[in-house]
Amino acid sequence: MDDEHQLIDRSQHGDLAAFNKLVDRYQTQAYNLALRMLGDEALAADAAQESFISAYRAIKGFRGGNFRSWILRITANSTRDLLRAAKSRRALSLEALETDSGALPHSSEESPEEQVLRSELGSEIQRCLEALHHDQRLALVLIDIQGFSYEEAARITGASLGTVKSRLSRARHQMRDGLRAVPELLPDKFRLE
Repeated sequence: MDDEHQLIDRSQHGDLAAFNKLVDRYQTQAYNLALRMLGDEALAADAAQESFISAYRAIKGFRGGNFRSWILRITANSTRDLLRAAKSRRALSLEALETDSGALPHSSEESPEEQVLRSELGSEIQRCLEALHHDQRLALVLIDIQGFSYEEAARITGASLGTVKSRLSRARHQMRDGLRAVPELLPDKFRLE
């Protein structure tokens, strides 16, 4: 396996094959971040692709540090740009919630009613997620869904640690309030009282 620093150095000198190896390493993470931010598979693929194109154009300016944080920051910016451009025509993608990357696992032993409830809950979670301000959604997706540390989320977003924690707290509060509106969709053990 090539050392990441060598791949970056080679990429900075125009080696497209080296850059493609970096893309291979981080394309899934970039796509998953974009998918959670945008809620649409096609837009997420566009955002991830645009992120890597932007990264390739800017690689000469990369001055070291955490490459993953750098590429995910570019992805977050790409999602923000796409959200601005597509704000009036955005649509919820139920297909995204039903894929393996979806937040709600399902069992083949589910009854049809349980499958419908799970799908409706997934739709409601995505609706609540999309209702968040972009910066709050980004903090929630990075930390609660993708499992990044607060520190890495701060590097990715370019915000201070305190700002990330504040955005996450507000996002969790809004999600909780949004889900309180549909308690019948929540499994008993997760019902908010």
